[in-house]
Amino acid sequence: MDTKNGFAATIGNTPLIRLAGLSKATGCEILGKAEFLNPGGSVKDRAALWMVREHEKSGALKPGGIVVEGTAGNTGIGLVHVCNARGYSSVIYMPDNQSPEKIELLQTLGAEVRVVPTVPYKNDMNYQKQAGRFAETLPNAVWTNQFDNVANRLAHYESTAPEIWRQTAGTIDSFVTSTGTGGTLAGVSRYLKEQSPDVRIVLADPMGSALYSWVTTGQPLMSEGPSITEGIGNSRVTDNLIDTVIDDAVQVTDQEMVSMVYRQMAEEGWFFGSSTGINLCAAMKVAEKLGPGHVIVTILADTGSKYQSRLFNAQFLAEKGLSSAH
Repeated sequence: MDTKNGFAATIGNTPLIRLAGLSKATGCEILGKAEFLNPGGSVKDRAALWMVREHEKSGALKPGGIVVEGTAGNTGIGLVHVCNARGYSSVIYMPDNQSPEKIELLQTLGAEVRVVPTVPYKNDMNYQKQAGRFAETLPNAVWTNQFDNVANRLAHYESTAPEIWRQTAGTIDSFVTSTGTGGTLAGVSRYLKEQSPDVRIVLADPMGSALYSWVTTGQPLMSEGPSITEGIGNSRVTDNLIDTVIDDAVQVTDQEMVSMVYRQMAEEGWFFGSSTGINLCAAMKVAEKLGPGHVIVTILADTGSKYQSRLFNAQFLAEKGLSSAH
């Protein structure tokens, strides 16, 4: 029999999908790693599993323990799935600017969800810092600390990147993705650069983030925003991202992203979230810069189901001055 043993064994080994319309338009092969097919529904399942396993290996997380995290949603969802499968309880801190669907899903899965005011990272009441302090007050609890826990990028070094290299038979010319914690970009960059230093690593950034400036000028200066995207962009360079080889960066506006996700839905049948929209727009920009004949891989991070009240809400888009026209 060909079977998988439990939840953890179904994480990873996602297919690489050719985006037909984008490939035809650019003359490149634009390929998306279908991370929405992970069992928890996003790319963050990988980081969640690796971070929990590292805490188990170190002895910090013992049977019956508690996992605490500050998250915009997908890491929390992945963590709660992994915790449920391994006998841990979970407490999730979330900023109050995230879609209600994520909060409801986390609660449905059994997490204790604490929604707190959205404030910058430098503020002691930032959701990540609150999660870290709360974990310290609990017996047998760990703070997974996804932004600065390098087990996050290790997940992608050990799983995502080798899969991409194998699936493209080593023909990949560029890898491009948006980043929040930095784990996906950093892990994939490290592995691919070991296989071939010529693979171009490109960071895709929404507006209202400092990472485009950091890559292109060396200074993390915030661009004009904010963006309606969730879970990507950052005002600081995380421990996961630091010392990562990144060849270039591109910025994507909210209108470009919205047009892309609606185009994919109407013309290709895909129902993607906002970070995937950013990634696909960035892949197009990279293709146009490199010219026809190149192989470009990006991340299809999750589906649009957690963003229906915002990204797929005409009234919300209109209030933000955005149009679903594609």
